Amino acid sequence: MEQIHDRVAGLDVHRDQVTVCVRTPGPRGGVQTEKARFNTTTGGLAALAEWLAGHAVTLAAMEATGVYWKPVYYALENKLEVWLCNAHHVKNVPGRKTDLSDAEWLADVAAHGMVRPSFVPPPPIRELRELTRYRKTQIDARVAEIQRLEKVLQDAGIKLTSVASKVLTQSGRAMVEALICGRRDPAELANLAMGKLRPKIPALTEALTGHFGPNHAIAARRILDHVDFLDASIATLTEQIDARTAPFGAVHDLLLPVPGFERLSIDTVIAETGADMSRFPSPAHLAKWAGVCPGNYESAGRRRNVGTPPGNKWLRRTLIEVARAAVRTKGSYFGAQYRQIAKRRGPNKAGTTTSSVDGIPCARPAAWWHSSSNSATASPSRPQHRRGLQIERCRSGARLENRSAPVALGDHPHFTPDRAPALLPHLHELAWSPTYQPRGDRGADRLYQDPRRPSGPCRAGRWLLRHWDKDLRQAVLGAEAAANSTAQHPWRLELMKIWS
Repeated sequence: MEQIHDRVAGLDVHRDQVTVCVRTPGPRGGVQTEKARFNTTTGGLAALAEWLAGHAVTLAAMEATGVYWKPVYYALENKLEVWLCNAHHVKNVPGRKTDLSDAEWLADVAAHGMVRPSFVPPPPIRELRELTRYRKTQIDARVAEIQRLEKVLQDAGIKLTSVASKVLTQSGRAMVEALICGRRDPAELANLAMGKLRPKIPALTEALTGHFGPNHAIAARRILDHVDFLDASIATLTEQIDARTAPFGAVHDLLLPVPGFERLSIDTVIAETGADMSRFPSPAHLAKWAGVCPGNYESAGRRRNVGTPPGNKWLRRTLIEVARAAVRTKGSYFGAQYRQIAKRRGPNKAGTTTSSVDGIPCARPAAWWHSSSNSATASPSRPQHRRGLQIERCRSGARLENRSAPVALGDHPHFTPDRAPALLPHLHELAWSPTYQPRGDRGADRLYQDPRRPSGPCRAGRWLLRHWDKDLRQAVLGAEAAANSTAQHPWRLELMKIWS
């Protein structure tokens, strides 16, 4: 096997010590190894760096062992090239495991290029990642405390959430504080309702009738104090995160228009990826790293259903939350795709299962991969995928199919006269699909590629063109004339037939 690196070190990292094996060329050809152990204290790691420099090591490979790899990696990253390897990818033969053999095996696989390094962001992004992850744990702790308060109220027979949407609304907080202070009259408590809860005072009076005792008051007081502490902690962390994400203002401007993204989720994306899409060759690589793409298991020509492979759990969770929010955006591609999957596989599978770029969480990396890697040409509102755009256009035609009147101005946000220059390059895709064919009566809902049938017209897209109003048609033809692109669009005659 070809040797790529000549002077390599393998590091088997533990909490208290690190075992090192240096692999260098021998004096008479071949290779020679030398092994040693060092403490993981600052002084021990300095001695390790000097020992590696004395052997002229250019590459060091180590396993990602919990959090114990971090001090070793940080001590060596400025002195030589360091690879952080996935422990699952460098497993040795069972029954022959020792610290020394593990270090030697790491040096061997790294010297021959049999393993790829994991992504480790630069120090500023690592600091930001530490803060965003800690903020997420604080938010989770706050949610757990609110759920604990709900259990206390249910134990006391207080059915506040049967009437109000949440426990800690402005009205709910006032009622719980009154209960802690010893006020037990249901009518008096219900009269603390504000805003939209005022018409529900009779129902609140009945729901607030219970047996709230001193033990419940003590627990509720501690919970509210803890929630206030967590609110202050989250606010402080947010200030620090905002200061560190200030240089990434362009990324926020690109991703905020994307359905489902908001400030906290964009902060997580920046912290986990470094906002550098050059590390990922394509959206598929990014989705795989995030752990939202489907796994592959094929044997004897048969494919089996397998779960998604492990990935970055912090980014994966954020993507699923963003997807859940995006599917509630009216008129979005993500909502239409989610509903298509949910019909067949249920809402949970639709939110987490991906298929190519059709799954919702996988489409989210595609959207911001394009937005971050090529802001000049990418559209931040949807993934840049031709098949997805065709499906969206055809579904738009299917939704309008039951209308007898022409499409009025403003009926569809993408088909308005002011967007005629942007629509011009895509008219031929609506009028004539060279690859994808309508499938029977469900052609408006699903497109597929059939190699047995020649290319043909896209019926749903042609129907949509026929129902454009006169102003929109004139705007499109005017934009084409202004662009002087008659020779570039031979389908103009076909378009005129549709509009005749």
